[in-house]
Amino acid sequence: MHTIKSKFMTKTVIITSLVAGAMLISGCGKKEAETVTLNIGFQKYGILPIVKERGTLEKTLKDQGVNIRWVEFPAGPQLLEGLNVGSVAFGEAGEAPPIFAQAANSNLVYVANQPAAPKAEALIVQKDSNIKTVQDLKGKRIALNKGSNVHYLLLKVLEANKLKLEDIDVVYLPPSDARAAFERGAVDAWVIWDPFFAAAEQQIGARVIATGQNLVSNHQFYLADRKFAEKNPNILKTVVAELNETTQWVAQNQNEASKLLEKPTGLSFDILKSSISRMGFGVKPISADVVKEQQYVADAFYQQKLIPNQINIQAAILTNTSKE
Repeated sequence: MHTIKSKFMTKTVIITSLVAGAMLISGCGKKEAETVTLNIGFQKYGILPIVKERGTLEKTLKDQGVNIRWVEFPAGPQLLEGLNVGSVAFGEAGEAPPIFAQAANSNLVYVANQPAAPKAEALIVQKDSNIKTVQDLKGKRIALNKGSNVHYLLLKVLEANKLKLEDIDVVYLPPSDARAAFERGAVDAWVIWDPFFAAAEQQIGARVIATGQNLVSNHQFYLADRKFAEKNPNILKTVVAELNETTQWVAQNQNEASKLLEKPTGLSFDILKSSISRMGFGVKPISADVVKEQQYVADAFYQQKLIPNQINIQAAILTNTSKE
């Protein structure tokens, strides 16, 4: 009797252990799915903050067991530094920041981009400035954010007018400091992007000397940590699809999109609407043509010794995300 009872108890313990083990494995799997977090770096202005405000991406990724944590950065270079050190796995920046990051051996990869938006950046002067043409900039002080899209715009504007960087006095300042210097006359011109560009036009009557039209593409890029991108292609595919849908919504609902950005940016509806109207609408995987255009930017920066070594943009493109 004792033997039969012992065998029964042993069998019970084994079954209980198996069930408990199965529940533990199942529970762990469920827990892991619920706690996967995608850290997204964003700036106050752009498509990502609109996605954040609408909450659409959270709903879409919830079915894949992915939570989102939004991390704000003041500009593209800082965002890509965050990507490099692992504080975010995905983010948005213009053409120049990822080039500087790649030159510093960053682990970033290009995932997608918005269409060209050349009118969304410009070289501007004060409304009463005696500067009328690009040629008048010779010997003048020009402010810009080093390592940003407008750095390349300045190079192309000068090149198109047979001037060189040595012909002007470049003053490297972040947007807020540049705006202050511009207003008090400490610099003669400012190369800047939206929404700062639109704000300068509407708030202080800044006058445009040149935009990026016929000179630069001015793409917005979506970038990711290489390891995350390689391990989570389906998540990135979902994110790109949601970004594309959002830009289509923005294109058709510019007033609503402008209102969504009023609080996070602290800018007026009119400034935001002007900026949004100059966006490139649509988000697609990186094409071969876009890779070539980005390589031109990188080569120009190397020739000007703005980056220490030549880089190959294609090396930062995942083969399973690029499209011809």
